[in-house]
Amino acid sequence: MDKFLPIFLDYLSVERGLSKNTIAAYGRDLGAYLKFLEAMAKKDIAGSTREDIRDFMLYQKDKGLSVNSIARSLAALRMFYRFLSREKLIKGDVSSYIDSPKLWKKIPDILDCDEAQRLVEAPDLKTRQGIRDRAILEIMYATGMRVSEVSGVKTADVNTEIGFVRCMGKGRKERIIPLGSKASAAIIRYREKARPEFAKAPVPELFLNRSGKRISRISLWKLIKAYAKQARIKKPIRPHILRHSFATHLLERGADLRSVQEMLGHANISTTQIYTHVNRNRLRSIHKMFHPRG
Repeated sequence: MDKFLPIFLDYLSVERGLSKNTIAAYGRDLGAYLKFLEAMAKKDIAGSTREDIRDFMLYQKDKGLSVNSIARSLAALRMFYRFLSREKLIKGDVSSYIDSPKLWKKIPDILDCDEAQRLVEAPDLKTRQGIRDRAILEIMYATGMRVSEVSGVKTADVNTEIGFVRCMGKGRKERIIPLGSKASAAIIRYREKARPEFAKAPVPELFLNRSGKRISRISLWKLIKAYAKQARIKKPIRPHILRHSFATHLLERGADLRSVQEMLGHANISTTQIYTHVNRNRLRSIHKMFHPRG
């Protein structure tokens, strides 16, 4: 059955259009499940049962995996079994009717407006790296783009004259996001003063590393963390903190949920609605602080 896993992963890429990161995660989850079946249940996927899937989920829980990770594994298994059943490679889909572990919607960490400003303005504009990093942080906070999306944005995708960036998101879905004046100015400064010094050869991506190649999402994550420390921000810093802050600050100032959903690239508005919970939390704290019977 191992030989069908690469075929399934190709199917996810070509026909389902899932992102490389999602496909890689599904591949790891399914590989772990096939090893579990072989080692623990002494069988392959053709002979597996619903009980084997439940046992695997409990095994993952005992290993300390988060509920989110276990739910993702189950999603991968369901797609794999459905694919194998449809292709007549197994007799039936035993993953049907297995309940997903309850996913508690964790309210994301965000920066307040002052912290976001301190983070974005932390880079030193006297250096080429500082000019680049300022442009990176400005575009992340101005657009809510994911770290991987900023890493992949191309020079041709950014139009500073009209103030928009074309973003290729999850599942190769394209969206157009406003940049704002400060992000546009930071990108113009980077393109004119710093990018030519980074570029060793023609490269389509906008943001380059010291070797003149596309800056990686890992480098971007380290960059955010370093500048947060420099800005003396005490909150836990995660890769999407500027994305979460972008959405929350828009909603706090009256932006409608549908517009924020479109800018974030969420397929389902229920994903965007988590930011309304953040806003409600803020309102609750204000009520408690200022109401005489709070």
